[in-house]
Amino acid sequence: MTKPRSRNRTKQQQILNAATELFTEQGYHATSMALIAQHANVSKQTVYSHFGSKEELFAAAIEQKCDTSGLLDINHIDLSDPKAALLAVAKRFFLMVTSKEALAVHKICAYESKKYPQLSELFYQAGPERLTADVAKLLAELNARQLISIKAPHTAAVQFLLLMKGEAWGRVEFNTPKQLSNAEIDEYLSDSVDFFLRGYSSE
Repeated sequence: MTKPRSRNRTKQQQILNAATELFTEQGYHATSMALIAQHANVSKQTVYSHFGSKEELFAAAIEQKCDTSGLLDINHIDLSDPKAALLAVAKRFFLMVTSKEALAVHKICAYESKKYPQLSELFYQAGPERLTADVAKLLAELNARQLISIKAPHTAAVQFLLLMKGEAWGRVEFNTPKQLSNAEIDEYLSDSVDFFLRGYSSE
């Protein structure tokens, strides 16, 4: 019984990998389910059996990117040191939002939102909304342990994630000639976590 399920998972992963690559390289409109099936080396019927529509597959590709970043795996983060915990989240988040796939999806939603207005909502639900909710849970736990003082975890999570993007994300997003070095990014993230913790100090 386990072998068929294993094969199904393998096919599903093939489809997701092919879809992510094609959406990233060609955009949403130019990527058809038939093309995804071809690149995944499966039939179009198999693609539809795993993902009922292109919209559903697009959302699943975004969710996979968030999951593989490790950002959502907050249960394995040591919360005894708030600075270390939040800095770990900040670094994972920054690497994810500046990845080729994340930047491509951001551009897809911006460029194709008029023709496919549902894309932006799909992206927000599958990516930012999930990430914000999980960071809010982490902040709520830190508050429960009286390590920080936060009355509105969701608002604080939004503030935290936006703060961590900073100048470096903007430069990567717009592909400016001058990019910040890894050392500059690390320093900014560390300073930003300190700034955030001062703002929500429990003392």
